[in-house]
Amino acid sequence: MKIIVTDGYVENPGDLSWAPLEALGEVTYYDRIGLTDEDETIHRIGDAEIAVINKAPVTRKVIDNCPNLKFIAVMATGYNVVDVVYAKEKGIPVCNVPNYGGYSVSQFTIALMLEACLHIGHHDRTVHEGKWQNSPDWCYWDYPLIELAGKTFGLLGCGRIGIHTAEAAKRLGMHVIAYNRSQSQAAKDLGVEFVDLDDLFARSDVLALQMPLADFNVGIINKENIAKMKDGVIILNNSRGQMVVEQDLADALNSGKVAFAGLDVVSTEPIQADNPLLTAKNCIITPHMSWGSQGSRQRIMDCTVNNIKAFLSGTPENVVNP
Repeated sequence: MKIIVTDGYVENPGDLSWAPLEALGEVTYYDRIGLTDEDETIHRIGDAEIAVINKAPVTRKVIDNCPNLKFIAVMATGYNVVDVVYAKEKGIPVCNVPNYGGYSVSQFTIALMLEACLHIGHHDRTVHEGKWQNSPDWCYWDYPLIELAGKTFGLLGCGRIGIHTAEAAKRLGMHVIAYNRSQSQAAKDLGVEFVDLDDLFARSDVLALQMPLADFNVGIINKENIAKMKDGVIILNNSRGQMVVEQDLADALNSGKVAFAGLDVVSTEPIQADNPLLTAKNCIITPHMSWGSQGSRQRIMDCTVNNIKAFLSGTPENVVNP
């Protein structure tokens, strides 16, 4: 069985082992690929039966030009880079990794929130620059320090990741409210209060986006909905950048309506030089790294290998185009 890894570097920059995958067939690895380069994807997959991809585009053209392709394993939860409908027409199962980063992503959300409230990075820099040595006082802070206990943490999305985030916020003494299209008993047992969207926007002191991208939530953080929020709200997004109208958020940051934004995702990735959030006040942007802990990536590797084993045994799992 010939297996191609089209773009494996971000999943495994060298700290994981490909050996479990190698046990399943003849494996060829590539580190990186152009995010829209169909021809390069065609060249790499070639006559392979199994393609293991991350962000390599597998379009109708790719599928038509890779006639031996029988199975596509996506090393991620999102699979929008694959034409899953056409793959199904061709009898090619596409499998993803549905749950691997709950702890890592929720941990990162809390880290963004704590940075917004305490500005630890900024104050570390000022100490190293000599400000404390020359301070007339024995301590100082350049931003208001925010205590979270008693404040309301709002979740736009309360699935597997949201529940972990809610649990951490509760431990900090926050009241957690959430909007989700389904209301899990596990979240209710944790004490999460489910509300409608307008209530979520109006009541949240901190609003975290932790929902998969869907038609209804594209651009949901826009000037109309920001206007419904509290003055000084903190907005966190390590879900999908397309949920935010970036110019509207930048305007709200610059006006002070939004006190701080902590973002791990933007609408076009890698980020473009003209993104208005790059020059907005009080905005931290990290390079879509919430998911990237070694433990999280090991779970991706393990699930991908298991997905291929299940396909080879005739009982595919985690199929997104059944």
